[in-house]
Amino acid sequence: MVAIKAHEADRTLARLDPAWRLVLFYGPDTGLVSERAGHLARKSVDDPDDAFQLIRMDGDAIAADPLKLVDEANTIGLFGGRRAIRVSATTKPLLAAVEPLLATPSQDALVIVEAGDLQRSNPLRTACERAKSALVVPCYGDAARDLGSIIDEMVRAAGKSIDRNARDHLAGLLGGDRQTSRREIEKLLLYLGDERMVTEDHIDAVVGDTAQREQAMLVDAVFAGKLSVLDLAQAKLASEGLDPGVILGAVLRQALALLKARQSVDAGRGVRDVVGTMRLPYPRIATTEAALNAWSSARLTEAVAVLGNAVLATRQNGETGRATATRALWTLARLSRSSRGD
Repeated sequence: MVAIKAHEADRTLARLDPAWRLVLFYGPDTGLVSERAGHLARKSVDDPDDAFQLIRMDGDAIAADPLKLVDEANTIGLFGGRRAIRVSATTKPLLAAVEPLLATPSQDALVIVEAGDLQRSNPLRTACERAKSALVVPCYGDAARDLGSIIDEMVRAAGKSIDRNARDHLAGLLGGDRQTSRREIEKLLLYLGDERMVTEDHIDAVVGDTAQREQAMLVDAVFAGKLSVLDLAQAKLASEGLDPGVILGAVLRQALALLKARQSVDAGRGVRDVVGTMRLPYPRIATTEAALNAWSSARLTEAVAVLGNAVLATRQNGETGRATATRALWTLARLSRSSRGD
């Protein structure tokens, strides 16, 4: 089996074994899937701009006609040189197109296949993991260490500097999608103009949203049963004039997301694997994992009902909306504490 861990991906791709003639990139971070597939495709040919060397094929078209990929992989280049075939992601099955290449690998072209978040039992993933001629690369959201490396790399390339505290602050605000993170960093560097040092003030002005952070803090406090944090966050949001219905809506969305995730865990998936598909900012990964471990599907269903009733009540009577929201949020926070045995 040639399946590697997520943290081994970059190191393995830097020293690609020539025996691997097909590389499957999969995972919830579509930006990272695309970035890695594109980088490998470009370095696998002599001229990435030559359409005869780097061939792009549509995943949907290949799924409709599996022989297209086999034919292209077995075509001999007219002008010689290295060739790579990059297949775009599709929701349709690609196993019929890939299986012949696993049985008889192409000696002329490296085949690079992009895919979404494939389950462990997915036929395409399973077939590639079992083949000696294929490499399977999982692509999950950036951990804090990976984000720090990306930040340092991009800041240096722009001729600017950032200290450790500012870098950690920025990493905490970025999400789990590689391309989205890069766009946010690019926006920040553009905002700096001629200034050389990236500061936390710059970050908060461009990337940070104080209200959103306080709202996320409140949401996580509810499902962690942290009453003091909930009280502080609710007071801050109230002072900023945020509507109680908006706060309840944010907590309700999280409750629904946790319920869906908990049902996946109940069906046999690991908590970390499920949370990895949720594209959360790094600081919220641990709190969400803890919430999933603490809350059962039954309790989350109860939470959804409490929040739904509270949202309806605030719409019907705006004058009592804040009291209604407070009662619902504290009810759930206490429910969380009882679930954890606090």
